[in-house]
Amino acid sequence: MKNRMFEGIGVVALALTLATGGLDVFTHPAQAAETKANPLLDECAKACSDCQRACDLCTTHCANLLADGKKEHLACLRHCQDCATCCAACSQVCASGGPLSTMMADCCAKCCDHCAKACEALTDDKQMKACAEQCRKCEKACQMVAGK
Repeated sequence: MKNRMFEGIGVVALALTLATGGLDVFTHPAQAAETKANPLLDECAKACSDCQRACDLCTTHCANLLADGKKEHLACLRHCQDCATCCAACSQVCASGGPLSTMMADCCAKCCDHCAKACEALTDDKQMKACAEQCRKCEKACQMVAGK
């Protein structure tokens, strides 16, 4: 009977510990250090999110131009679609401080470079110019995370 009473007290103590933020009790100190905010990752995540939105806007813009018969915008549309997808993924990974942040950032920097070049090829358009500029900003932020 006494053992059951002590078991009950132990369960209650564990529940109280967890309820008051005691999950840290189970976290290894090295893991806790990894989860602290990293300004480079935060900056990269924001740049990727901004770039993703710029590429989505540019994709819509290119689609409208394609509908008007401007076939030269197809390559840019496809680059912007892929870049937006890559930037969204990189933003999520970097925002969470994931272990693949460096690899994702390296990949994203390359995607942004290709997309910027596609947009820069059509320089007479302010939407393309804005997308290219955002891709270059994202590329630089990603290169910082990737260590390049």
